[in-house]
Amino acid sequence: MKRYISRITNWPTPFPFRNLNFFMVDKERNFGSKPTKEPINNEEGNQISDMLIDGFGRKHTYLRLSLTERCNLRCQYCMPAEGVDLTPSPKLLTHNEILRLANLFVTSGVDKIRLTGGEPTVRKGIHDICSDLSSLKGLKTLAITTNGITLAKKLPMLKQCGITNLNISLDTLVPSKFEFMTRRKGHHKVIESINAAIDVGYNPVKVNCVVMRGFNDDEICDFVNLTVDKPINVRFIEFMPFDGNVWNVKKLIPYSEMLDTVAKKFPTLKRLCDHPTETAKNFQIDGHVGTVSFVTSMTEHFCAGCNRLRLLADGNLKVCLFGPSELKRSSSFRCW
Repeated sequence: MKRYISRITNWPTPFPFRNLNFFMVDKERNFGSKPTKEPINNEEGNQISDMLIDGFGRKHTYLRLSLTERCNLRCQYCMPAEGVDLTPSPKLLTHNEILRLANLFVTSGVDKIRLTGGEPTVRKGIHDICSDLSSLKGLKTLAITTNGITLAKKLPMLKQCGITNLNISLDTLVPSKFEFMTRRKGHHKVIESINAAIDVGYNPVKVNCVVMRGFNDDEICDFVNLTVDKPINVRFIEFMPFDGNVWNVKKLIPYSEMLDTVAKKFPTLKRLCDHPTETAKNFQIDGHVGTVSFVTSMTEHFCAGCNRLRLLADGNLKVCLFGPSELKRSSSFRCW
């Protein structure tokens, strides 16, 4: 879904590559502000290919891998009500192509893969894909971001197949508002998935909440209350523009305002130490089992510490979520 954040433009370089030499097509390209910290090595000091190091010294060891463009919701901030044009199935990455590409990235230094979509749990064969990805030597984290609609019944097997980290999207605790925002029913299924994730031992269970003025800004403290006695990390995300979501700056609740709202209700809120590549600002409240985070994509960008690459379901590569360009796969090749 997040490919629709910007207009797709053609990339001049052919796509069928045999290795990762494609990544540094232009080392002088402006990816954002320069980092203020030294580049980060893998935690165990694993060697990282120069091809994963950009002109600012950032080491791109985190791959977001889209399994599908399809989604079983129609969230208003993500896509228009009629949906979006989907890539024909024959042009999407196959199971074997996903594994081949993932292996190329991991052998070059990527140690974390996050499965995304669309909605990744609607991908056929997802359990087999997870099992094969988790067996890649050098991969430390296999995560998934999901809307939770079908997760509960699939979760035990996904955990068995190697999913180590879990993000579940939920923007409201009110079922009627959920149906309005997503244009679908299923609020109870998402709550069931969150509880199921806790029951099978995920700690923390990350809950992503996009905050929009006039819609769910009155629920901020209700979400924080979820962290009182459960290992939940509530992640408040600033409303971002996507093609088709009729973005309006008036709907944006800035980080400073959200933080002030939480601090007034929970005065023991304290900032935690964040990893240099962390996209969120993390906080703990005294006596709470879980934590609270803020993803400040609009008001305090985190380009300097970005270590992410995005491989789309059609095999195209994006180096920046907000960037207009994709490195396109050649239509004459089924794989690189």
